[in-house]
Amino acid sequence: MLLSLIPVLILAILFGNNSYLYGDTVHEALKENRTELEGEDKNIYAEVTEEETEGADRGATIPDPFEGWNRAIFQINDRFYFWVLKPVARGYGFLLNEDIRGLFSNFYSNLKGPLRIVNNLLQGRFSAAGIEFSRFLINSTVGVAGFRDCAKECFSIKERFADFRQTLGRYGLGFGFYIVWPFIGPSSPRDTLGMIGDGLLMPQGYLLEKSFLTPEMISLFAHEWVNNLSFHIGDYETLKKAAIDPYIAMRDAYVQYRKEVIERGRD
Repeated sequence: MLLSLIPVLILAILFGNNSYLYGDTVHEALKENRTELEGEDKNIYAEVTEEETEGADRGATIPDPFEGWNRAIFQINDRFYFWVLKPVARGYGFLLNEDIRGLFSNFYSNLKGPLRIVNNLLQGRFSAAGIEFSRFLINSTVGVAGFRDCAKECFSIKERFADFRQTLGRYGLGFGFYIVWPFIGPSSPRDTLGMIGDGLLMPQGYLLEKSFLTPEMISLFAHEWVNNLSFHIGDYETLKKAAIDPYIAMRDAYVQYRKEVIERGRD
């Protein structure tokens, strides 16, 4: 049984990670600074000297003992994004308008309802777990399998985000060290373990109990992957344009984002 779960864990990590490469990690880090970065069209690090950059690197909030490996994989991921992912996501966005893509986002978000319910329970956030259960029930029925976020639109019931990475952080488990995985992006031992935990809770992995690597299953994950990225095209480019060292900027954005996720879980 455990061996049969290995393929779905691989798929869950590759295609089910919301912060894959240049998705939510960069999007959230830039959300509050988009006007400054794009509107003024300037390098916000323009007056930072190389010495200050090196000092910031030494004072990083996460250990980076494998920086050589990480930088090499960062470059591979960078080229994969520009040569493969971005063209595919851009073409996809051209074919389907934002409203239709939004329906798919609602559908995939609803599939992750059990993940949020379980992790809210693990964190002792019972009210949030109850709210997520209500959202899952409403959206799966009135929302037509989750394609419409009726819980939010009809009843103003907002999502209470939680994942296993956040759960581990809430219980005091630190990052460990920084690691960049091929085709996945920024991570750490804690968040890698958390992604595996999230993968076990994803309903997509149990749709076809004995055939996880079927074309249908791979297509389901890949579609979610591309659909999510289609909303974030340009975020990574903005960060890269603004930074003297995009690698350090991405590392800092990752740490900031994951810390904020854990802090939001304390509310």
